[in-house]
Amino acid sequence: MEKLRRVLSGQDDEEQGLTAQVLDASSLSFNTRLKWFVICFVCGIFFSILGTGLLWLPGGIKLFAVFYTFGNLAALASTCFLMGPVKQLKKMFETTRLLATIIMLLCFVFTLCAALWWHKKGLALLFCILQFLSMTWYSLSYIPYARDAVIKCCSSLLS
Repeated sequence: MEKLRRVLSGQDDEEQGLTAQVLDASSLSFNTRLKWFVICFVCGIFFSILGTGLLWLPGGIKLFAVFYTFGNLAALASTCFLMGPVKQLKKMFETTRLLATIIMLLCFVFTLCAALWWHKKGLALLFCILQFLSMTWYSLSYIPYARDAVIKCCSSLLS
């Protein structure tokens, strides 16, 4: 309705700022956002499980690394539907999540490099494990006191 009002009043989209155009293009209803979140998240889980299954095939480490990484990226991107991409990026790079975000993104890149270009199977598997750990640590940052609880639990197990 707002777009119709702008067009009828003589305001073109060219006069509108880039930020406003992006916000207009991404204005989805809550139900649509929720549906696409679920679809994207389920696809991410599916690709991660598929990659894990492909690990046991001969030469499947490349497929495993690609599908596992793609699944994690899809699961991470699914939250963009709930809060929007700009807010998601701002939250990812807050000081409480900065280290976990950087490690997680580096693990995505290094997993693909190790599997596809360096041809180091053990290194690719190590980076996949680090992907899992960094995604878990990143996800725990959204739950109040979850990181503290995990640290206390691990320290009590180790001592």
